[in-house]
Amino acid sequence: MPGSERPRRPTADLLVLAQALAGAGLLWPGRARWRLPRPVTVACLAAGVAGTALAEEGVRFLGRDLTPFVDPKDGAHLQTAGPFEISRNPVYAGLLVAGAAFAVLRRRVEPLVAFAALAAVLHVKSGVEEQRLRDRFGAEYAVYAARPPRRVGLPRPVAARPAVASIGREDHDR
Repeated sequence: MPGSERPRRPTADLLVLAQALAGAGLLWPGRARWRLPRPVTVACLAAGVAGTALAEEGVRFLGRDLTPFVDPKDGAHLQTAGPFEISRNPVYAGLLVAGAAFAVLRRRVEPLVAFAALAAVLHVKSGVEEQRLRDRFGAEYAVYAARPPRRVGLPRPVAARPAVASIGREDHDR
């Protein structure tokens, strides 16, 4: 059926290709160029495990709603629980943490450049994706997005708002 197909958005779909290419750049072949102090190696290994766990948990919570594209799948539900309580984009946040750790452990310039490209692509992609989520879920997404940060962190407290938008405006307009 023509109406059931995902609309084609070539520019947005290029973000998926750019993400894949930047991610592949982390695997740039070659020998290590410098030594890392043991504490840096241990910290990178721990960060790599933590980032992978965060990304995996985000994937698990998305389940069948997971897609590499910026448009949510038809019938997708807005995820707000689990890792989505500490990040609006836990998969991307986990990929960034694990990718940074892996790039440092590679001990070469090329994977570090590839990581910078991956970070830039995911920054743009998450902005586009969040706009698509706003378009799809409206006020529900706006309320959710006010709490967790885009990447990762403690949820922000949300100030109480008046139940009626006009409350307070009348006094202000006088």
